[in-house]
Order: sequence, then structure tokens, then C-alpha cells
Amino acid sequence: MSISTFAPSDKAGEFLRAESELIIEQARQEKADRNKNLGDPIALKGTPIDVRVRGDYAWTAENGHIIRKSDLKVGETVQIYQGHAGPVTSIAFCDSTQGSSDAKYLISCSWDKTIKIWDTDTKALISSTPAHSDFVKTLLVLPAQRLLVSGGSDKVVRFWDLSSPHSSEPLTSVGSILSHTRPIEALEVHPEAFASPDGPFILFTSDTMGVIRAWEMCRIDGGRPTWKASPKADLHHHRTGVTQLKFGDGHLWSASTDETVQVLPYPPSVSQLRPYQLVTEKRAVKAILPLSLERQLGVGSYPYLLTATEDVIRVYDVSSLSEPEFVREVEGHWHDVTRLQLWLRTLDDGSGKEVWIVSAGLDKTLRRWPLADLLQPSAREKPQSLGTSSSVPSVPKPSALTEEEERELAELMDED
Repeated sequence: MSISTFAPSDKAGEFLRAESELIIEQARQEKADRNKNLGDPIALKGTPIDVRVRGDYAWTAENGHIIRKSDLKVGETVQIYQGHAGPVTSIAFCDSTQGSSDAKYLISCSWDKTIKIWDTDTKALISSTPAHSDFVKTLLVLPAQRLLVSGGSDKVVRFWDLSSPHSSEPLTSVGSILSHTRPIEALEVHPEAFASPDGPFILFTSDTMGVIRAWEMCRIDGGRPTWKASPKADLHHHRTGVTQLKFGDGHLWSASTDETVQVLPYPPSVSQLRPYQLVTEKRAVKAILPLSLERQLGVGSYPYLLTATEDVIRVYDVSSLSEPEFVREVEGHWHDVTRLQLWLRTLDDGSGKEVWIVSAGLDKTLRRWPLADLLQPSAREKPQSLGTSSSVPSVPKPSALTEEEERELAELMDED
């Protein structure tokens, strides 16, 4: 006598998954309808992976293989840069001459493994450099050194000569760091770099395993000048990937997928050997904006930290690093917030500037927030759209990417 066992069919499993996804989609749609006007959104055609604000304009690196320049006051696209063959992951600017602040050159990197330089006046592509053997994920420009630093999924940090950004020739490699064992996630530099053109100064690198490394950078002159990175410290206070690094006022700030924001004195202080664990969230921290470090505002003038976790922006008073205080949270987007940027909005009469915040999200929007509204509810906000958010699992949204590319994008945004 034979005994058969019952196993659910693949079709049943597919039905259950489809039903679950429909519930998630419905929840997201309800949130989208509820929050559709919050933050005075600018709708984008692509998903913003990175954003930079200069003056009253925002540049977004998007998964649709483009960089978009938007007028933040008007809410309209004014330029599109096309030329990459994959999602654009990071952008940075280089001035024509040091100190000019003209942002003459836009630098971008992509899944297509290249770094490209563009003329911001004409949108013309100036040069393209095969930079890494895998996705290029992050960029950092060091103006005083005319140096570009890039980090990739190939676990390598590379240095590039930026002395001739107007040249159509590929960038010249002038050094690298090969010691990380996971994809590079974030880069930051000690402020001493702005006053030390030839070094030494400290560069910070982080990866998707949660390792932060400090390097002493020195220029080595010879037939062809190069940069040498000597290891100074390995920092292991995060359990998983470090998504963003910020340095200021003698402290290194780091956000992580381990759901924390931590602040470490650097160099380490005898009185404070361990980092301050400022914030512990319920989900991965994708972005931070420590307003207390912003030189445009005056260091310490605005003692607030903004964090992005899932679709929520939270504000903390960090006047005391040992005792941070929660101020408020805003559920503005209906999908994950990927970046937070300071915007000093020019008043309409030109008499001054206001402090605003720009947030970018996987809901394909940029949202614009007066800082005063984030600190205290404004009269135009609906009460039901604020307060503790309800978490909704991520669901891939339709786009021009293939299924495989969508999966890679999800891995990129969620870290490894």
C-alpha cells in the first residue's frame, strides 16, 4: 500500500504571494493618496538614487540612466544629462578653478562602471572613464588636491587626477585602496584636507559589512604624482552596512543598515573611547543630515539631526550628544527616502534665504520642506498624515529596468 503526501502546488504559492502583494500595493496606494501633497512634491520620471542641491536647483542621479537638473522653486526640469548605460548612482561637482564655486563640471558614476564628466552650462559630455570592474557606487571630490575619489562594488577605492576636468581624455588613475572585503558604500574626508593640498589628511571609507577605515593620505611626487593611503584605524562599531558618513566638529557621524546613527570622536578621545549611539530606529537608516555640521548655517547654529528610515523623516535635537531628544517625525513619502539635502531657498524678493530641506524617495519624488515645518506642524498639514508611520514591506515598482536590474537596484538600495 502506498502512502502519498500532499504538498501545496506552485500555483497556490503564487496565488498567496500575489494576494499578499496586492494588500501591500493597496496600503501603499492609500499612503500615496494621503500624502500626495505633503512636501510640495516634484514628480520625477525615474527613481532618485542620489541628489545634490546647489543654489535653488537640485541634481538627481536616477535609475533611468540620466541625471536631471530641477528648479526647486518652480518645480520643473531644466536640464537632462544622457549618456550612461545603466542607473546613475552618485554625482559630484568640480569648479573650473579652486574657490570659484561655479560648479562648472558635473561628475557622475553608474552601474555601467564608468565615471563621466559633463559641462553644466551646455550639458555636453566631456569625458568618460572606465573606472571599476563592477558598479561605481560613490564619489567624493577634494578641491584643494584636484582629486576625485570613487568607490565601487568591486570593493576598491580609486583616486583620479582632476587637474584637467575639461580634457576629453579619460581620467588618470593616481592610486587606490584594495583592503576592503565588501562593496564600498560611503566616503568622507577630514576638514584638514581643505587646507592641506599635498597632505597629510584623513580619508574615511566604509563598506556594506559595516567596516569604517581611516587612512592618512599623502601625495608622492615623482615622474607621475600619485597618492598613498596609509591605514590609521579600523572602526567596527556598526554591525552591518554603513550607508552614509559625515565629519564635523571633531566627530565622525555614521548611518547604518543596523538601524543606528553613531557619532565617534576622531581621533578617539581618552574620555570618550566608544561612539555615541545617537539614534536607534526600527529599520535601516538610509540617510542622515546633521544640520549642526552645515558650514552654510554656521556650525552648531542648528542643533538638529534629520534621519531617513523607510518612508519617514525624523528630527532629533542633538544639542547634547550623550542625551539626544526626539523632536518629531513626518511620514511624507510613500516609499523609502533615499537622500536628505539642505536647501537655502532664495526669498522671492531676493532679500535673503530660508532654511529648507529636500528629500528624495523611491516614490519618484523630490519633496520640499521648510525646516520650521519639520520642527513644528504647519497649519496646512493634515493631522492624519503625521505621527508614527505604519511600516509597509517594499514592493518593486514598474520601471524601464529588466527584472534582473530591478533586483540589483533593490540590493543596491538595501546594501548587501
